[in-house]
Amino acid sequence: MFFAAGLGTRMRPLTDDRPKPLVRVGGVTLLDHALNLGRAAGLRRRVVNVHYRGQMIRDHLAGQDIAVSDESETLLDTGGGLRKALPLLGPGPVFTMNTDAIWQGPNPFEVLAGAWDPDRMDALLLLIPPGQGIGHRGAGDFRLGPTGGLTRGPGLIYSGAQIIAGAALDPIEEDIFSLNTVWNALERDGRLHGVSYSGRWCDVGRPESIPLARSLLPESDHV
Repeated sequence: MFFAAGLGTRMRPLTDDRPKPLVRVGGVTLLDHALNLGRAAGLRRRVVNVHYRGQMIRDHLAGQDIAVSDESETLLDTGGGLRKALPLLGPGPVFTMNTDAIWQGPNPFEVLAGAWDPDRMDALLLLIPPGQGIGHRGAGDFRLGPTGGLTRGPGLIYSGAQIIAGAALDPIEEDIFSLNTVWNALERDGRLHGVSYSGRWCDVGRPESIPLARSLLPESDHV
């Protein structure tokens, strides 16, 4: 699932007339940068959720084999949005990815798939060492234990990409909730894990991050 329903308030004024996933970096929308990673990894079932200026995203995706999860009436946050989309995604664990980052290095979906172990984990988060992330403000989100278990605290940055078991959302009664609520429960149960990304990553959350993100693209993409 590709999260594309946010309001993009930190990206204003670029998001005054478009949703953040349709902001371009190197001539390509942020949404397409993310979708291209999924395509390269062979993901066959892709879902994009929409809310703010959702019709623009629908029009952008027209003619592609990509399902849309409609949150036009109510923005459900990441956890609620994922649960609403689960019927479109199908059974079993799913990938999720935020659509406001640029990656340089291995395909993040392939890194996650290679480290996924359903016997030990219900969520596997892809994490960025601070020296390999740009455009990000903050001290980091998680500490990675010797066997891959995660605890909250300054250290590695959550990249916005993960594998998560759909059933991990079942105990949450609210319709609108963050994935942080799910992760907190999984951390208590020892089922929250992480894997470190070996490449570079840019958080494209603000207009000033766009030149930083462009620096991670191949020279041929600098449009």
